[in-house]
Amino acid sequence: MYSNAPRVVYRKNQLGEVICQLRFPEILAIGAKPPVDFQEAIRADYPGYSSRMESPAPKLTGVPGNLQLQNQPAAVNYQFVSADGVWRVNLTAKFISLACSRYSSWEDFAAKLDKPLAAFIQIYKPAYFERIGLRYVNFISRRALQLESTPFRELIAEKYLGVMADEQISEASVGRSGVDAEIAIRGGCRVKLHAGPGQVRRGNQSDGEVKFIFDQDLYMPGKVAPNLSAPALQTLHAQAWSIFRDAITDELHDAMEPIE
Repeated sequence: MYSNAPRVVYRKNQLGEVICQLRFPEILAIGAKPPVDFQEAIRADYPGYSSRMESPAPKLTGVPGNLQLQNQPAAVNYQFVSADGVWRVNLTAKFISLACSRYSSWEDFAAKLDKPLAAFIQIYKPAYFERIGLRYVNFISRRALQLESTPFRELIAEKYLGVMADEQISEASVGRSGVDAEIAIRGGCRVKLHAGPGQVRRGNQSDGEVKFIFDQDLYMPGKVAPNLSAPALQTLHAQAWSIFRDAITDELHDAMEPIE
């Protein structure tokens, strides 16, 4: 599931969202009062602000035969947004994240992450990160790439197609055909993968096109020192590219217009 092809930047990348999340042992100070100092440190780049209370999913406790759902306390989620609405930082007592809805390159994304992550580490001094994650969600649009007459089996590697890989099955007849897996990958990392066709909704609306969704949720579990978070993310990014390039055919690669 790895490609050794050199990394490229696509002029017509199909990324709908890229998210980096770093989880840490709960810091009560974040939930106890608004993160004023943190906002001041990043406000020039992320002037938009909002907050909301979130209720985590109930936790299953007990032993077999006596299992119970235990409600979790609500927690505040602080959100800081760039002026153009493309970039979003979220901070809770358990994680910090950066999300981007218009991705251009890893170098740009990493640069946008530097300031909020450095400010968080300086102000809140986490002992370590217990999970570092990087998620790439691709919505591959044949319409946008002028490939509307091309079946997905000519664009996506067979192992991610499910029944659509069978030439005797009409793609139009397939209502659902997804591949979901969780796999241990190099460097002590793991990836949760979802691949399959579907319509993408923005708000409550869809453009009606069936796209191919290729969703990689890569993560590094275990304790990672704050000063090693950047190398950990670089490792995840490198593997995301390798997995994605292995999952697409040369025809799709060329249609996205790689910039060498």
